[in-house]
Amino acid sequence: MDEDHLIFDRRAVRLHRDRASATLGTVSPVLQETAERLLERLDDITRSFSHALDIGGRGAVATGLGARGVAVTSCDLSPRMARLAGPGSVCADEEVLPFAPASFDLVVANLSLHWVNDLPGALAQIRHVLKPDGLFLASMPVLPTLSGLREALAETELALRDGVSARVSPFPALRDCAALLQRVGFALPVVDADLLDLRYRTALALLTDLRAAGETNAVRLRDHRTPPVSLFPAALAALQERAPEGDALSVPLHMAVMSAWAPAASQPKPLAPGQFNTSLHDVFGEAGSATPENGN
Repeated sequence: MDEDHLIFDRRAVRLHRDRASATLGTVSPVLQETAERLLERLDDITRSFSHALDIGGRGAVATGLGARGVAVTSCDLSPRMARLAGPGSVCADEEVLPFAPASFDLVVANLSLHWVNDLPGALAQIRHVLKPDGLFLASMPVLPTLSGLREALAETELALRDGVSARVSPFPALRDCAALLQRVGFALPVVDADLLDLRYRTALALLTDLRAAGETNAVRLRDHRTPPVSLFPAALAALQERAPEGDALSVPLHMAVMSAWAPAASQPKPLAPGQFNTSLHDVFGEAGSATPENGN
């Protein structure tokens, strides 16, 4: 991509994930819960999978796939994070996947693609490494995830000095995910909404978890200057005030759960115009001719 259109600093993303490899245990329950919710979709599919690619699963996806008898190759932008997935893991950039065409019959990406600059390009590469009729399964944070934190930081910074800096990663909307799958040529795309309601005793605990998971700010145009001393304390206090008195702070994780298939000749295809056997006139005509009972 043209450098002017890059949203994320990929070097910063890697460094954040390198650092988080030592603290990931504190957020592993969240990662395991989201990974299991995603992999439960496999339990509803009658076919089996032999070799899966786990993109950025931070250990949780590889464990779940292994428990289902699937051989796994895990990759991560961070070499330290990749090692957490165990044997068969490699350091690789999601934007430049180093795998041969048709290498896998399953690709899983759990909460890992939202730091990619060229998401359509990454999805096209995923489709490329899938075998025909292979399955792509992914979850991604979508709006309004972290909207409360974003608003609190923006309002506080605006009150302290002129202008607002990008301090929280932008997320796509749910409807954007379905359009992306269709754009790159996946077959039978399905996008569902899922919600994980995370609760924190303090707003500071939220920032601690984001750092522990490697999810801190990596926006390319972020402000590198030292922020005003009172910015974060005041913003976190404002965020905490949104919680009912005595209750924990609710921070919902809104997710798009995406599933789609690499095209194959064996897949069902929609009928072309004129190929239908029954007309809508016949269907609605029959429905309209029914006689209500008791005059109702």
